[in-house]
Amino acid sequence: MKLHISEMSGSESAAVIALWEQCELTRPWNDPHRDLEFAMASINATILVGKIENKIIASAMTGHDGHRGAVYYLAVDPAFQSRGLGRELHDAAIAWLKAKGVWKINLMFRSENQKVRGFYEALGYEVNDVVSLGKKI
Repeated sequence: MKLHISEMSGSESAAVIALWEQCELTRPWNDPHRDLEFAMASINATILVGKIENKIIASAMTGHDGHRGAVYYLAVDPAFQSRGLGRELHDAAIAWLKAKGVWKINLMFRSENQKVRGFYEALGYEVNDVVSLGKKI
């Protein structure tokens, strides 16, 4: 089973959002259509998709602010999880960031999502002694 990774095309946005919803990554206060469109309009971001037999089964939004990189909406269809595909897509996102000159990545996920915490810790992420604050504007 070979995962083919590429940047998302505009015609694939509905399939990507459906995957995010299937993986329970969306929240009522975050419009996934707006997030997707914002990323695709930026030269500092992209959405990678992973396909098997031309079906999108994985995605990751990645980008940078000129200083640090980030990965959001890393998703793998539940039927394909625990096969190393999330790691493969993560590595592709890291490669995209490195190609842009980014040398560190900051990662955020919801504290109640302990399954994903274990995934990222297995990839070498660790808790940083920082406080992350947010404000809607």
